[in-house]
Amino acid sequence: MDDVRPDRLRGLLDTILTLLDEHLEGSEVAGRAFLSRFHFDRLVASGLGETPGAFRRRLLLERSAWQLSHGATVTEAGMRAGYGFSEAFSRAFSRAYGVPPGRFPAEGRDFRLVAPNGIHFHGPGGLWLSQPGGSEGTTTAMDLTDRLVEHDHWLTGRLLERAAELPGDQLDVEVRPRHQVLDFDGPETTVRAMLDRLVWTKEVWCAAIEGRELPDGTDRSVAGLRTRWGSAGAQWLRLVRRIRDHDEWNDGFVDAPCDPPQSFSLGGVVAHVVTFSAHRREVLGAALAELGVAGLDPGCPIEWERGRATERAHPPGRLRGTAGPEPRRSR
Repeated sequence: MDDVRPDRLRGLLDTILTLLDEHLEGSEVAGRAFLSRFHFDRLVASGLGETPGAFRRRLLLERSAWQLSHGATVTEAGMRAGYGFSEAFSRAFSRAYGVPPGRFPAEGRDFRLVAPNGIHFHGPGGLWLSQPGGSEGTTTAMDLTDRLVEHDHWLTGRLLERAAELPGDQLDVEVRPRHQVLDFDGPETTVRAMLDRLVWTKEVWCAAIEGRELPDGTDRSVAGLRTRWGSAGAQWLRLVRRIRDHDEWNDGFVDAPCDPPQSFSLGGVVAHVVTFSAHRREVLGAALAELGVAGLDPGCPIEWERGRATERAHPPGRLRGTAGPEPRRSR
């Protein structure tokens, strides 16, 4: 899928999915995408590893299999897939699944067929996109641990950046009277206190797990907090990835400086930090907005992941079969 820009490929997929039930000729589908049949077929085949026609037929058969498993009759499923005769539908279905459609529900099989691109029908009317590392892949780009800690790292950094837009005195306005997240952490009634807790939490746990002395943690200016975060945030990412990579979730340690000493599992610590950091970020974001910081980044990991995917997509360039830019000539 390297030859077609992801945004362009998504547009072509949307066209095919939207027209799934219209049973148009290939040239008509291409026309809806404002392309010639030849160019449309080349782009889709390059991006998906199968032609538009084969892709569409597979999706319709997968949908039929899903519908059969959810109570549809063979005639109903065949008609919805665009087959005028049950016999034709039965032949196509049997070739794909190895059993007649009437027997398919009793077989208890997965309705998804083998595909070169990991894109499948998703009931009742959507698409499922398997990424590398799923059932059809080998390695994963981001797992749940990555998503949780990298989103936290990114958003905490952005909140620190946006807090720098406030005058210094506003950082100490009591925006949340009596607000205290944890008994042992003290009150967090101002933006400065909230920012400090987000940073200090990572500093404390990194030091405890790695057996280091606690950092100084006294510079609570925005510049100082950002410097501290640059160190603590990166340390926390490395630490959690190590725990994940070596499957150390159930390993534990005793924190002697606690009074009295307490034991912790590494998985419990990570879950604790993720939980309360998320809460603190939401409270802090609302406080910043109340103090006049506009256009804050969304706190939703779904939106963050979409933005990250857009940023990492390869830049607009040549599509297969198109001419590239003229080479730059030296004068």
